[in-house]
Amino acid sequence: MRKNHRLQYSDQGDGLPIVLIHGFPLNREMWHPQIGALVDAGCRVICPDLPGFGESLPAPGPPSMASYADAVVGLLDELGIARAVVGGMSMGGYVLLNLVDRYRERIMGAVFMVTRASADDAAGKEKRTLLAAEVRAGNRWIVADTFARVLFAPDIPEKNPGLVNQVRQWMEASSIEGLASGLMAMRDRDDYLARLADFALPSLVMGAEQDLAIPLEHSRALAAGLAQSELYIIPGAGHMANLEQPATFNQSLIEFLTTLR
Repeated sequence: MRKNHRLQYSDQGDGLPIVLIHGFPLNREMWHPQIGALVDAGCRVICPDLPGFGESLPAPGPPSMASYADAVVGLLDELGIARAVVGGMSMGGYVLLNLVDRYRERIMGAVFMVTRASADDAAGKEKRTLLAAEVRAGNRWIVADTFARVLFAPDIPEKNPGLVNQVRQWMEASSIEGLASGLMAMRDRDDYLARLADFALPSLVMGAEQDLAIPLEHSRALAAGLAQSELYIIPGAGHMANLEQPATFNQSLIEFLTTLR
């Protein structure tokens, strides 16, 4: 039986429901450039904080992508939404893969944003284990220090230092339990690369040309593996593509949503 975990969330607009799942170690505030554009395009935009992030309390039990996915479906149940488009950025994309795998009937369309279908290799798993241990030992700032190096296109720190500072504040606001749990959930996530052809639903894969966290080959592999997918690569953008180039990001997302109506 699924154990529901209540999430804090924003819910704006009317029309086609779309759930946007944030990346690690962020929160729902990262979607502020998308909400207005999507509402104007006739969407109901639901942005949850995953357990342990933003305003949501950590979930009981061992952390996993399945527990995050269960919490999202619990929110859909709470809101009376039978089916929704779901978009996931980075770690949110890992949650989305779990949702598509286990709750296919609830997903009208999927948007995979700067994410990948493959699991971590041994070195990646070890790195996450060590980071989680550092966090639990009290060095919570190591996560922001580590991730800040790969989140932006190379020109963004000089061109838009305010954006860099804002994202760092979001990372530093994450709870110790949320950070450690997220790292463990990412470390132990399933590898879906060989199973993508089974996920037959309309999908958009969004990659970023200068993404240092999820190199473009992962976006291409994800799009190639899915049975019904479009691939859109945002020129010049880094991992925080939705914040670095919101107009281009929003246009691509809205064009995809138009095909689902």
